Amino acid sequence: MIKFENVTKIFNQGTVDETILFDNFNFEVKKGEFVSVIGSNGSGKTTMLNLLCGSSPMDKGNLIVNNIDITKMKEYRRAKVIGRVFQDPAKGSCANLTILENMALADNKTGSFGLSTCVNKRKTDYYKSLLETCNMGLENRMNVPVGSLSGGQRQALALVLANMTDIDLLILDEHTAALDPKSSKTVMDITQKVIETKGITTLMVTHNLRFAVDYGNRLVMMHEGKIVLDLNEKEKQNISIDNILSKFNQISIECGN
Repeated sequence: MIKFENVTKIFNQGTVDETILFDNFNFEVKKGEFVSVIGSNGSGKTTMLNLLCGSSPMDKGNLIVNNIDITKMKEYRRAKVIGRVFQDPAKGSCANLTILENMALADNKTGSFGLSTCVNKRKTDYYKSLLETCNMGLENRMNVPVGSLSGGQRQALALVLANMTDIDLLILDEHTAALDPKSSKTVMDITQKVIETKGITTLMVTHNLRFAVDYGNRLVMMHEGKIVLDLNEKEKQNISIDNILSKFNQISIECGN
């Protein structure tokens, strides 16, 4: 499904601040996997997502998605098959537009826009049915500006928007980090429901070790651009947060921290 092949990523190349984050990095995700990715700051988690989505270029290597080399594909073209939910709830929707207008735009992500209205009101009931799965009452607020919603409501909406078209891959970039504990749990439950319903391949970067353990069927830990822990579903079921913290501490000691 996804293959990083001998990928190299260098920051500030040719300067005194040059940093090689990925050096011949290889990583593969199978179709239908829900992978939780953890690691300390600067380990390469978000950079990996940026390389995959096309918002950051690679210096060397190839990136394969569904047997297609997308290494040189523009970001906007990748967005047709990749859905992404960001850490900041404000990045997943247009604040000044209503829920209905946001959903109409997302519904037409792979199409073109002319001079006609973008909102097809005949689809309102369909849009409401999607929102009902969130159990937040959003289906009753279709004409409310998205900017008036809470952070948890906006992230739930962002998840729905990201999955309205037939995407091949869902990217979750610390999408609960800006939420309070209750909202975080609600959004994670919605996330699980969406992924199970669509059977979509998912990469979730998170600093929440509880979520990393409880959700998904694979757990990956990164450090300095390398995979230092990779657990399949069975192995993941037998690991605890204490085990993961122990691994973090071991890495920290080895690095002299």
